[in-house]
This record gives sequence, C-alpha cells and structure tokens, in this order.
Amino acid sequence: MRPAPPSLLAEPPPLLSFQNVSKRYPDGGREIVALDEVSFELHAGAAVGVYGARRSGKSTLLRLAAAIESPDAGVVRFAGRDVTRISSRERARLLRSSVAFLTSAGWLASPGETVLDHVAMSLGSEGLTMREAKRRALLALDAVGVAALGAEEITASLSLRERALVMLARALVREPRLLIVDEPAPMPSLGDRERFCAILRTVTGERGIALLIASEDMATLRGVGALMSISAGELCCSEERGTVVRLRPKRAAASGPS
Repeated sequence: MRPAPPSLLAEPPPLLSFQNVSKRYPDGGREIVALDEVSFELHAGAAVGVYGARRSGKSTLLRLAAAIESPDAGVVRFAGRDVTRISSRERARLLRSSVAFLTSAGWLASPGETVLDHVAMSLGSEGLTMREAKRRALLALDAVGVAALGAEEITASLSLRERALVMLARALVREPRLLIVDEPAPMPSLGDRERFCAILRTVTGERGIALLIASEDMATLRGVGALMSISAGELCCSEERGTVVRLRPKRAAASGPS
C-alpha cells in the first residue's frame, strides 16, 4: 500500500489548546475580568511568547495552561484531553508528568542543600533510585551549563543567574512535554538575561519541548516562533511573517490580575 501524500496526512492535534476560555476574580462587589473568551493553540515543539503589561492577564493564562487553576468558562485541552473536567489529583499528576511551570517566585531550597540534590529531589515521586535521580540531574545541569560550576555547590551560595539556571534544570529533569515560564527570574544585567533566554530556547528546542513564556519585557521574548500579546481580555498572535491575527474581539472589561 502506497503511503498517503504529505498533503493528505492528518495534522497532529495541538499539544495545548484554549477554546473560549474566560476567567474572572471577585473584587469587592464586582468582578475583574482576567481573560475573556481566549482561544489559541500550541503545537508540540513550538515556542510561543506572551507579551503583556502588569495585570494584563498573562499570568492567569499561564496558570490555566498549567492546570494550576480552572477557567470559569471554556475548555482547556492538553494532548486532546479536557483538563477542565479532571480532578485536582489528576491535574497535579499532569503537572508532575507532562508540564513544568517555572516562575521566579518558585525558588524553594532547603538549608544546606546542594545543587545536585535540589534538582534530583524533584524526581522523588518518579520511583527512581537516588543514584539514577542524581544521574539524570547531572545531565540536566550539564545541559544548562551549571554542572561545570559545581553540582556540589550549596544552593544558598548561588548568584541570581545561577539560581535561574538551576531552576531550569529542575524543570527539565522531569522531561516535560510543555515548559511554561512566567517572567524569567531577575538578572543583574541585560546580558545575563539574554543568555538565560537563549539557553532556555536552545534546550527546549533540542528536546522538542513546547515552550510558552510570558514577560512584560519584549526583549525577553526575542527569538520565539510566534508572539501573542494580551491586554484587557484581547489576545493577538503575531506570526513569523509579521501578520497580526486577532483571535477574539476586545470587550469592554477592566484589566485583571497578572
């Protein structure tokens, strides 16, 4: 039997999709609209940036994408599965197994903990021996350029840049299908920030990991495959060709939590 021509092959389903997703938060006697009927798709291996000012809704979008929160309306699907209809336990399992969520506020290290142990301990629920967990942790640290600095370094001695790289290694060691980054950690210089973002794009690209990254700094999003902007419930997508596609009409709504 002859294989079907490429043009007739079915396009794979998106890894992540939002369909008419809305989210509101109570604020006294009124509601603040963070997202209003947002729709977009992210395919496996793609790198997409989300640009928006503070309190534009971009962090809410990322938390819904990671299944940390649930929408008030609409459907969020991961690998074709409606994650708005699964239990909180199943959402937690998804976050451990397939999605990694990286934020500058997520740094939690135990006193006296080494870099290697900090990364390896994120595999504690995978049923691996400590030896295997440390082997995988060393590979992740090497991928982001930290192993050479000293895997036995105490985490408390790390610089801001080194801490961000260790957090990235900790996210990568679980081999997620999707890495979500909410505003990369503050860096002492623009050069450090640019180098971190370059490493981020490289390691996800080499592993075929989809990347969804949000920032209020446009320079941080340089080099992603597609760029979305969000403001007051309006989401636009700027493709590589430079065209801008409005996915949903803007509605009159107060800007919500970031």
